[in-house]
Amino acid sequence: MARRFCVGGNWKMNGDKNAITLICRNLAAGPLDPNTEVIVGCPAVYIEFARSLLPAEIGVAGQNAYKVPSGAFTGEISPAMLKDVGATWVIIGHSERRQIFGETDELIAQKTVHALESGLKVIACIGETLQEREAGQTEAVVFRQTKALADAIKDWTNVVVAYEPVWAIGTGKTATPQQAQEVHAALRKWLAENVSAAVSASVRIQYGGSVTAANAKELASQPDIDGFLVGGASLKPEFVQIINARQ
Repeated sequence: MARRFCVGGNWKMNGDKNAITLICRNLAAGPLDPNTEVIVGCPAVYIEFARSLLPAEIGVAGQNAYKVPSGAFTGEISPAMLKDVGATWVIIGHSERRQIFGETDELIAQKTVHALESGLKVIACIGETLQEREAGQTEAVVFRQTKALADAIKDWTNVVVAYEPVWAIGTGKTATPQQAQEVHAALRKWLAENVSAAVSASVRIQYGGSVTAANAKELASQPDIDGFLVGGASLKPEFVQIINARQ
């Protein structure tokens, strides 16, 4: 079965009601490739607002969620809360959560499983730093991060994996289509050998890291790249062109 192309926009800690209104109007105007699944990762306080403005076929994601449904965890948000305000997806384990907030592979796996059990779909992020890439550790790092997920996830139906080389996020540097494809193919092989052939064939692996309208088509043409997780460009009108990269 062909994997449906999937493009996520991660707005990060950006936006206000005026800016979000413009972004949502732009997406609603499209036109967007109907063969591409589209999700926007919205700051939690604006999820309900964004959901009210977007077409029903565009999913809304939280950018993070904790590993339990409720409790004394000041400042955290649970998957149940995200669902309550209209989110159907959540981004877990983004490199900024790993690097800035110190989230471990184990915590990210726990958060992923709880989000799935709560009925959210998950974009699970993995990726290596520049130092790790230069040390030849790319595969070791992404396999370690994926293993933590694989040890915890029982059903991969509602999981999208996002490979984001940390050195290419917000830097203007992009992995070449060949570099990205190489890692995506290696990940798919790892999944076949360590999870199952069925999961390897069906799970979608997005690329994230300075994706723009200029490089999206060439990246999208690679056989194991099933979509994008887009940062800064998802705040701009060019996001529509990125969504339509397969057209």
